[in-house]
Amino acid sequence: MNFATPRPRRAAQDRAIVPMINVVFLLLIFFLMTASLTPPPPLEITPPTAQADPTDPQPGTLYIAADGTFAFGSTTGPAALDALAASRPETLPVLADAGLPAADLARLLPQLAAAGVTDIRLVTVQP
Repeated sequence: MNFATPRPRRAAQDRAIVPMINVVFLLLIFFLMTASLTPPPPLEITPPTAQADPTDPQPGTLYIAADGTFAFGSTTGPAALDALAASRPETLPVLADAGLPAADLARLLPQLAAAGVTDIRLVTVQP
């Protein structure tokens, strides 16, 4: 006669971990789908505030820092305006620093019109 306690089956232990793995994968998929995957802006910019609906920078945004430095795509400086002219966008979102004088932004408008931009949208945030 064998009075030893029976050992638990291995298959029952393996099945207990499957729901935990499913939950972990579901959480991973949830966090990947809800995460923001936008790259950081190429320049340190404090956007201006406005009472209008806020807009988000998009992949074709022209960034202008407070000191007048330009960034478009992966290029910065005066080459950014050349890259902008080469891409020939009709609509251009512009994220200008709140400290940039409006006169400097106004001087840029004829250059953007010469590059073929017909619609300029200033990116702002709500106060």
